[in-house]
Amino acid sequence: MGYYSEHVVPRLIDWACGMKTGEPIRERACRGLTGEVVELGFGSGLNIRFYPPEVDSVAAVEPSDVAWRMAADRVAGSRAPVRLAARDGQRLPFADASFDSALSTWTLCTIPDAQAALREIRRVLRPGGVLRFVEHGLAPEADQGVRRWQHRLDPIQQRAFAGCHLDRPIVPMITNAGFTVTDLEVFYEPGAPRILAADSLGSARVAA
Repeated sequence: MGYYSEHVVPRLIDWACGMKTGEPIRERACRGLTGEVVELGFGSGLNIRFYPPEVDSVAAVEPSDVAWRMAADRVAGSRAPVRLAARDGQRLPFADASFDSALSTWTLCTIPDAQAALREIRRVLRPGGVLRFVEHGLAPEADQGVRRWQHRLDPIQQRAFAGCHLDRPIVPMITNAGFTVTDLEVFYEPGAPRILAADSLGSARVAA
């Protein structure tokens, strides 16, 4: 990783994703987490304050040392114990059926092989386990103008934000990994440009 990707981008993400307007969305994404949780793209720990009481522990998956250091105070203050457990979401070092729940918030846009990461999450979830997610991606089909701009600007976005894509089809990616989506809301984040803020929020379940 270059200096910009390693040192600047984690701070930009912490600033951009830590805005007050995103907190209600994070809180909703964390609802329903229980037991042992694996969090994909833990970042600087912005979700910690929204973990429900039913969470027993969290295994953080985060490639950035800078982001993990930024999370130190949040991790120290977490009610549920949090450990840095893996660096690469595409190859998780966990046994099959190790976790009760998984969480991914604005992460699938950046992982190089997000489909592989979703298959890994499915593998490490127990039968009946739940993935809670909120992700930005390809705008709804009705908004073809927004989609065209997402496709045009995607190469620029990737260069500016260390591989972040604007136009990944989030829900098809999740279902193609073998999940059943059981709850879904698709909306634009208020106050943000639509090309950046077409969110899909919901739950997906592993077959029991």
